[in-house]
This record gives sequence, structure tokens and C-alpha cells, in this order.
Amino acid sequence: MTGLGATMVRAGKRLLSSLPALFGVLVFTFLLMRVLPGDPAVFFASGPNAGKEEIEQIRKQMGLDKSVPEQLVFYLSDIGRGNLGRSMMTGQPVLKDLRERLPASLELTFTALLIALIAAVPLGVVAALRPGSIVDHGVRLFCALGVCVPTFVSGLLLIYVFYYLLGLAPDPTGRIDVFTSLPPQRTGFLSIDFLLAGDFEGWWAACKQLILPAVSMALFVIAPLARITRASMLVSLGSDFVRTARSVGLSWRKVVVTYALRNAILPVITIAGIVFSTMLGANVLVEKVFSWPGVASYALDALLSSDYAPVQGFVLLMASLFVLVNLVVDICYGIADPRVSIE
Repeated sequence: MTGLGATMVRAGKRLLSSLPALFGVLVFTFLLMRVLPGDPAVFFASGPNAGKEEIEQIRKQMGLDKSVPEQLVFYLSDIGRGNLGRSMMTGQPVLKDLRERLPASLELTFTALLIALIAAVPLGVVAALRPGSIVDHGVRLFCALGVCVPTFVSGLLLIYVFYYLLGLAPDPTGRIDVFTSLPPQRTGFLSIDFLLAGDFEGWWAACKQLILPAVSMALFVIAPLARITRASMLVSLGSDFVRTARSVGLSWRKVVVTYALRNAILPVITIAGIVFSTMLGANVLVEKVFSWPGVASYALDALLSSDYAPVQGFVLLMASLFVLVNLVVDICYGIADPRVSIE
């Protein structure tokens, strides 16, 4: 079997081993939603003054008239058929709502992670090259501030400075301003769809809307990425192969970039995957501050209104993405270091 074929077989085994965990997430989320206070039928029946017949009709429509074990069996049966239920907020199938909103969350998260990596890796390398110096202490202080300041606070500060004071940023009201026409949807990523449509003005408008929320998210995750880069670089720089490379007369730049950084980047790949999975589910505050129509804000609205199906669909989506991202990280880890097995 070729290397690619063996990798695919091992990846399939990893996916199969993750199915029990996904099943546990399904059952736990289902039971958790049923023990939360509040009756969703009363909420969607126009408040507590609604008639009993109207409430019972909605309870039947939502399947709440059955016992909890019966509801669980029907829910798992629907999941097996690819049916995540219908949202009472939007009146649409949850799968359709998630499919429409997921590209917005992915575009924001990918951009924020890219910004964080571009900033964190050089900061970690510079801090490792001069440990104990003022540069090292400055990087540590910056990382500490990034962790201590919540994302919604940094988002509000960015809006106040760049939109209110300087007027450099557009209105924080979603993915695109009201004066820009949407491009034909191909990928769901507006920045890519505008480029594919050849609309560079629309592309720049979408990028301007994306910069502030992405930077707000990136500031919070720069710290773990920079710290792991610094720690990994310190270990690499003190290793035998770096001392050997320096002893044979290689340039310091080549030693740092080709040898030390290449070995130090492996833990960064792992942390980047964990950070990405966390950002997808934890960016709800950023989405709310910037009115970003993503899946996290959609799940929060559903949770506040006791709309079970969207919350359960969101948790299942996040669990599936977490498994997929971890699998991709393992594969990338094996590519970066062939000595590492995906198993």
C-alpha cells in the first residue's frame, strides 16, 4: 500500500473511533436542553398569556408532548436521516440555517487565525532569540494583555478608535454594507466570491468589514501561539543539531529558519488546530459586537429563546468540526515530520 493509501486508511480509522464521542455529545446535548428552565412552547406561543390550546399545539409540533426517551429516539432517528429539525425562530430547517451561516463563521475564523499566526510566530521567534531581554519581556507583556482583555472589550475598543474616532473602518453591521451588492454565491466566502466575480470594489468592501472582527479575535489567540513558538524555539536552539549546524559554518539565518524553526513549528501546528476549533465556537461575542451573521450568534439566539433544534445542531456541527480539524492537524503533523505516525 502506498503512503497516501496508508494515510487514508489510518484517517478512516480515526474517524470511526470518533463516532462514539459524537454519539455521546448528541445524547448529552439533548438531555441538557431538556433540563434547562423555561418552556419553549410558551415562548413561541406569543408569551405567557397564550391559550392552552395554542401552547399544546406548539408542544405537539415540537415533539414535546412525548416522553424524553421517545423524544431521544425520534431525534437520533432524524439525525441518522440527516434531519436536524426545524428552527422555530426562522421557520427553516436547521441544516439550511447552518449551511447559510457557516461560511461567515469560517471566513472570520480563518482570517483571524491567519492574522494570529502571522503575528505570533515572528514574535515567538524573536523572543526566543533574545531570552530575558527587553524584547522578550515586551512579547510576554503583549501576550498577557491579549489574554486578559476579553474579545468583546477589544472589539468595542477597535470600533471606538477606528470607526468612531478615526473614521477608517465601516459600520460594524455585518459582512457587507448596504450599498454593496452581493456577488454570485460560489464558496460562501465573500472575499473569494467577489474575486471570482471580478468585483474588486466589492472585495475591498468585504475585506474592510472583515478586518476589525478578525483582529479582535486574533488578539485573544496570539498569546498561546506566541508562547508555544517561543518555548519550542528555545528547545530547538539548544539542541545538538543546531550546535552541529553552527559548528560547520552555516549562516545564523539558515540555522534559525531551516533547522530550528522547522522543528519548532510542529507543536505550533497542534496548538493552531486546537485554537481554530475553540475559535469557531467561542467567537459568539465577536459576532454579536459586529453583527456578524455566523453560526455562534445563531445558536446563542436559539438558546435564549429555548429553541432546541438549532442549539443541538450547532453543538453537533462544532463536535464534527473539532474531530475533522484534529484529523487534519494529525495529517499535517505527519507531513511536516514523517517520523510521526497518525496513529
